[in-house]
Amino acid sequence: MSSSILRGGGLKPAVDKFRKPINTWVLNAPQTLRALVRADEIWLAILAVGVGVLAGIGVSIMNLISEMMHQRLFALPVGQGLSASASISPVRAFFVPVLGGVVLGIAIWLLARFRPGNLVDPIEANALYGGRLSLSDSLIVTGQTVWSNGVGASVGMEAGYAQLGAGIASRIGRSFRVRRNDLRVLVGCGAAAAIGGAFNAPLCGAFYGIELVIGTYSIATLPMVVIASLAGTLAVQTLVGGSPPLDVVLPQMIPNSAYPMVVVLGVLAGFGGIAIMRGVTLIEAMFRRSGIPVWLRPVLGGAVVGLLGSITPKALSSGHSALHEGIAIAYPFVLALMFLLLKSVASAFSIGSGFRGGLFFASLFLGSLFGKVFAAGVALLPFVAPMPTGFYAVVGMSAMAVAIVGGPMTMTFLALESTNNFSITMAVLAASIVAAITVRRAFGYSFTTWRFHLRGEAIRSAVDIGWIHSLTVGRMMRKNEHVVHEDIDIDHFRQEFPLGSAQRVVVLDSDERYAGIAHPSEAHAMGQSALSVHDLLHHQTHFLTPQMTVKEAISAFEEAESDALAVVDGPETKRIVGLLTEQYALRRYTEELDRRRRELSGE
Repeated sequence: MSSSILRGGGLKPAVDKFRKPINTWVLNAPQTLRALVRADEIWLAILAVGVGVLAGIGVSIMNLISEMMHQRLFALPVGQGLSASASISPVRAFFVPVLGGVVLGIAIWLLARFRPGNLVDPIEANALYGGRLSLSDSLIVTGQTVWSNGVGASVGMEAGYAQLGAGIASRIGRSFRVRRNDLRVLVGCGAAAAIGGAFNAPLCGAFYGIELVIGTYSIATLPMVVIASLAGTLAVQTLVGGSPPLDVVLPQMIPNSAYPMVVVLGVLAGFGGIAIMRGVTLIEAMFRRSGIPVWLRPVLGGAVVGLLGSITPKALSSGHSALHEGIAIAYPFVLALMFLLLKSVASAFSIGSGFRGGLFFASLFLGSLFGKVFAAGVALLPFVAPMPTGFYAVVGMSAMAVAIVGGPMTMTFLALESTNNFSITMAVLAASIVAAITVRRAFGYSFTTWRFHLRGEAIRSAVDIGWIHSLTVGRMMRKNEHVVHEDIDIDHFRQEFPLGSAQRVVVLDSDERYAGIAHPSEAHAMGQSALSVHDLLHHQTHFLTPQMTVKEAISAFEEAESDALAVVDGPETKRIVGLLTEQYALRRYTEELDRRRRELSGE
């Protein structure tokens, strides 16, 4: 992540407290406009609308580029979706992903050489960095996503959509110098507008922004995210036309007897989603341990995808067009199972080998196939009331997407808006909640947070925990005014620190290094003695460093069983830089928690 702020005509480098320096600059908006946005939420709402429109424009451009690549590279007629094609040339099906992997591999190698470090995504930005997200990094992710999808890799475009929308929002928000919480909301607005526009589903987009990118719901944030999603959806509709609704016949009334099977489908979809996420991780680990160069991995992944695409085009790209074309088709059990397995393997190898993209679109298609496999199995049970295959396909689509991506309300609204059928809402919501609980209990992560976990990031959602990292010991400590050396005798120590003059004194050794803490009250209670201060030392091995967070400091106080600890510059040098009390650390922690609570409640 890289950025800096232009102030007073000069560039002052800002520093990311948690990772690396920020290099690119941000041109500030005029001061009058900045003041309006900071003072009145109406102007912040207008800014959210602007973010939504720009995100919608970005989605439209990405879709046009991807469709053009499919038509040119795979020789498709205009308007024909890649994954919905009856057949394509086996030569093109194989070599386009392979050659696409060559180009992507070279790009990955160049990025690793000249721009090292992970590219921050919207969830990570909102969880750790207060919504600060690099637009240049977002454009890189967007370009890689469009390219990966365009050459047929089995990845969705939603990662690029959300990244671009969030990157635009973060850049605009920082140019207006909005508050930390407002910037996080704007990032959610950008992602929501992009997803809403991509699916022609503004409510789905809004809850995507709330559940997955902002992480919490509040009355204050909901209007901003909804209007941004509406603006993005309208922008896409105006420019390229919205995504059509799913052409599937659904029952107008869901019998109560169908809900047990809906629950079972939700549980199975949860475990299916876990298997897919584990599969991606397994393939990534396989490539990593094999010693294959990073630039060569997309080539091999493209070869696997190409072979599967030669069997059926449904294994290629995100599966968006195949979902729309075949949602109502009742495939035979064996055929549906084959499509499901081929698409799962293609998606796992695409992402595991380094193609950029997400599993949102792919999980929808996989879920619909999973629902059809389930429907074929249920049809063999004599005691279960028959339901249309399309019903289980829509329910399975939502449940699988929740299992992999997360966001039960997001997927429920997606099913509602994409089918224009309100009667299935309860069934979809039931399956989605069951799938979410299954994954949470059996696995504990969505696909995104699982990948954060593998990288060592301590985040489970987009809920803001970055303030904990910024509230460090270095910010809370005070300069210690009472310091002595350990060789001073007790009499001199008592003379220098009479009763009541100090509660604690930091003691240094002969090398000016931290030796421990002494209490004057103990020295005065000893009476006459020839002992030195060294014999009164406490907490010789317990100390803090300026980089510790407030939570780490509180844990250190508990371990040391002390109400104050010295702060040293490092565990090796042990030069004293300050002192921190447990009481003050707890007070600052409580104040910050209360501030976050008030932000969430809209106060």
